[in-house]
Amino acid sequence: MTPEKPPTAHPAPQPPPYVPGHGLLAGRTAVVTAAAGTGIGGATARRLLEEGADVVLSDAHARRLKESEAALAAEFGAARIAALPCDVTDEAQVTALFDGVEQRHGRLDVVVNNAGLGGSVDLVAMTDAQWTAVLDVTLNGTFRCTRAALRRMRAAGRGGVIVNNASVVGWRAQRGQAHYAAAKAGVMALTRCAAVEAAAYGVRVNAVSPSLAVHPHLAKVADEELLAALAAREAFGRSAEPWEVANVIVFLASDYASYMTGETVPVSSQRA
Repeated sequence: MTPEKPPTAHPAPQPPPYVPGHGLLAGRTAVVTAAAGTGIGGATARRLLEEGADVVLSDAHARRLKESEAALAAEFGAARIAALPCDVTDEAQVTALFDGVEQRHGRLDVVVNNAGLGGSVDLVAMTDAQWTAVLDVTLNGTFRCTRAALRRMRAAGRGGVIVNNASVVGWRAQRGQAHYAAAKAGVMALTRCAAVEAAAYGVRVNAVSPSLAVHPHLAKVADEELLAALAAREAFGRSAEPWEVANVIVFLASDYASYMTGETVPVSSQRA
């Protein structure tokens, strides 16, 4: 019997070509938290603009926020982009963010709750402060922004869409991620409950659950070997591009997802 040959090694697959916009969100106003920089938030802001929305960027990092605003304004026009600093752990700043959106645009159609805080530490070594910091940004921040958005959408009577950024670690275990996993599982539960309440006034609430989307900021703070190992476990042999996650967020924000609410959509390749 001829022994089986080992599988032939192939180079890591490359991402597909970037998908152009199709005007799916023309005439709408969208808010994206943690939108400064090169991660999922920044990619989502760009995709929303490409789909025709006016976008309000928000982030706790004022310098990066101004840089992102300037770059997008140069490309899409200053009239379609604005930036409002916001720390989602501060209720007063969250209120100011959504008040500012209404003052500038007079409407609120789409909210993408992208703000989150990670870190890696074993549970036995985790301090209360580490646990609380991750939960306050990732889960409580999503709660604060969802509450603020729903109050305004309900009052306006025009409906709307909220998309929350969860993670596959909300479903599966990963060492050192107890705080982050608990927060992201909470985001999923919050999404389901908010969706049931919001349906009565025409607002849809969904979430995406990415497995691994590597960008320059993450690459700077994460262990290189761990990222490589996680990417190798993906069916495509690579991590997602941030814009590939943003594509799914845009789909959920669009009328193509009109019958979807309370759902968490994995953006992964056999990692969930």
